[in-house]
Amino acid sequence: MSHDSVPPGPRASRRAESRRKGRKRGEEGGRPRRRTGRIVLISLLVVLLAAGGTVYWLYSSLDGNIKGVDIDKALGDDRPEKLPTSGQNLLVLGSDSRAGAENKELGGGGDVSGARSDTAMVVHIPEGRTKAVAVSIPRDTLVTRPECTKADGSTVPSANRVMFNSVYSQVGPACVVKTVEKMSKVRIDHYLEINFAGFKDLVDAIGGVTVDVPQDIDDKSSGLHLTKGTHKLDGTQSLAYVRTRHGIGDGSDLGRIGLQQQFLLALLSEVKSQDMLGSPTKSYKIANSATKSLTTDSGLASLTSLADFGRSMNGVNPDTMETIMLPVAYDKQDRNRVVAAQPQAGELWKAIRHDGTIPESAKKSPATGG
Repeated sequence: MSHDSVPPGPRASRRAESRRKGRKRGEEGGRPRRRTGRIVLISLLVVLLAAGGTVYWLYSSLDGNIKGVDIDKALGDDRPEKLPTSGQNLLVLGSDSRAGAENKELGGGGDVSGARSDTAMVVHIPEGRTKAVAVSIPRDTLVTRPECTKADGSTVPSANRVMFNSVYSQVGPACVVKTVEKMSKVRIDHYLEINFAGFKDLVDAIGGVTVDVPQDIDDKSSGLHLTKGTHKLDGTQSLAYVRTRHGIGDGSDLGRIGLQQQFLLALLSEVKSQDMLGSPTKSYKIANSATKSLTTDSGLASLTSLADFGRSMNGVNPDTMETIMLPVAYDKQDRNRVVAAQPQAGELWKAIRHDGTIPESAKKSPATGG
């Protein structure tokens, strides 16, 4: 008998039976399980790719909102020296375009074209970054505008006795930085511009800003009517609040500066108190509104750069920020204008240049009686 004709033994029969059962299990269950695993894996990849695409789209959308200005290129080397202990200095401008129907109801004058710099603050952050100082420059201050280059490459000659807020509308933001550097001898590290007409959406996105109104305000020009005390302002009211001048103090720009400083600090505190992680949708609305109304120097003109800068400022508490108005006196030739008061203004700028303590005398402005 050949080996091929020998019937299988018990052990071989059991192995053959096991193979048959295994093939049956594979036909009935093995492939579907492997197919199901692949489907889950592919689905997971699709979800991750979709999420990644959404995150990228959101990032690109917010990043694209930010407008940048190359201050360094525009100013060149004709700038104050950056001292080793001078901390960080930011020029913060509040630009305001009152053209358009939406501004008529705010007393903005819908026939006004172009934007102007209604607010200007030099924010000094000392070494260690725990406490900041904001110095407001009145828009009616007469200054010497240096020779500047406009965005189109044309040159604007130097001029004496020009209103500070005219520099922005006539020449542009880089010339405002250069003017501030010339008058203060303070090196400006970064430029931030907030469009007032756009920031009302930011206020609405964060749910309003609470301010302590120092006195009754009845301003028909801005459309603002508030009683003395604590109020939570929405975006439209906030825009009128930072614009109002006729309803407070002597009706000049000097009275408005205090309101603008107070509102800026209240806004910063409100943003800092928001639970950004608790509501991604709300966080996106806040970020979208903020970036839409923002113009920065090219060094900060991206979400990454702004986030890095913001993290470096985490130790600065808006509640402890000191707010000062540049000491000014009424101009002898035109009482509707002011000029930097000396020696107070010089003492103030010197303290900021050297990261020193600002003397009490430099915090008093002759135009406001101290």
